[in-house]
Amino acid sequence: MEEALLRLKSEAEADLASLNSTQGIEPFRVKYLGRKSEFSSLMRSLGEVSPEDRPRLGQLANAVKQEIEKKFILKKEQIEEGADDAGGIPETDLSLPGRYVPFGKLHPVTQIMEEICSIFEGMGFGVAEGPDVETDFYNFEALNIPPHHPARDMHDTFYVNDSILLRTHTSPMQARIMENQEPPLRMIAPGKVYRCDSDITHTPMFHQVEGFLVDKKVSFSDLRGVLGVFIARMFDEETAIRARPSFFPFTEPSAEIDIACVMCRGKGCRVCKHTGWLEILGAGMIDPEVFKMVGYDPEEYSGFAFGLGVERIAMLKYGINDIRLYYENDLRFLSQF
Repeated sequence: MEEALLRLKSEAEADLASLNSTQGIEPFRVKYLGRKSEFSSLMRSLGEVSPEDRPRLGQLANAVKQEIEKKFILKKEQIEEGADDAGGIPETDLSLPGRYVPFGKLHPVTQIMEEICSIFEGMGFGVAEGPDVETDFYNFEALNIPPHHPARDMHDTFYVNDSILLRTHTSPMQARIMENQEPPLRMIAPGKVYRCDSDITHTPMFHQVEGFLVDKKVSFSDLRGVLGVFIARMFDEETAIRARPSFFPFTEPSAEIDIACVMCRGKGCRVCKHTGWLEILGAGMIDPEVFKMVGYDPEEYSGFAFGLGVERIAMLKYGINDIRLYYENDLRFLSQF
C-alpha cells in the first residue's frame, strides 16, 4: 500500500504539472480528490492492513492527500488568475467577438444648454458662471428688488439664513459682472437655479440662461433682433415671435416673449391652449436703478436683459409634456436624445 500511495502521489504531481487550463481543473479533482478517486479507494482499504502498520500508513496517506490538495489549490489559483508559474498560458478564446460598450450621451437638458450657449456665443456673447449659493443682495437688492418688495413672493426662495439663499435665477451674475467690468458688455450666464415649486411644468431645481447687453444707444429693437436670431436658430426661421407687455423689477419696459406654437404652427391646439402662442422667456430694457447700483451712468448707457428656462426650451423642442421625465433617470426616455 505504501508503494501505491507514493505512485499515486507521483502521478498526481505529473498531471498537475501539465495542467494549464480551466477545463482540466475539475477532471483532476475528480480523479485524485473525488469520492470515487483511487486515493479514496486506498483510504478505505486501510482496514485490511495489519494493526501494527495501520498508524504509519494512515499518517502517510493523510500527508500525501494534504500535499496533493495544497498543490492543486495553488495551481487552480494560478490558472484562474491567468498567471501560471509552471509555464501554462491563460485561457483566452481569441475567436470571441469583442464586447459592445455603449457610448454615453449627454443629458437632453445639457444638450439644449450647450446649444443655447453656442447660439449666443455665435452672436458675440461671452459666457460667465456664478455661485449657486448667493447673497440676498445680489439675488434681489442689486436687481431693484428691496426687502418687502412684492416681487419676492414670485420666487418661492430656499433660504439658508436671512442673508444667504439658493439663487432663484441666474440674474445675479448681471450685477456681479457689471460691478467689475466697464461697458460695452455682452454676456450670458447659464446655470442651476432653485425655487420651492414642483409639478408637471416645474421642479425645485432647474436651469436658466440669463443674458444681457450694455452699451450706448441700445434699444428695444436690438433686443428684438437678438431674440429673433436666437428663436430662428433654436427652432427654425418660420417660427413667429411676439412681445407682450409684462413686469420685472429689474427691467423697464418689460415683456414676455412668445413664439408660435411649435406643435400646431399657430393654428391652436391643446399644448398652446388654442391660442397659437407659447410663452418662452422674459426680457426688457435694464432698469436705470440697476445701473445706479453698479455705478453705471443711466444717462450714458442703456441695455437689455433676458432670461429663459432651459427645460422649457427642451420641452418645446422635443415635444415633452412633463418636466419630471428629465430627472427620473429612465434610460428608455433619456436614450432617445
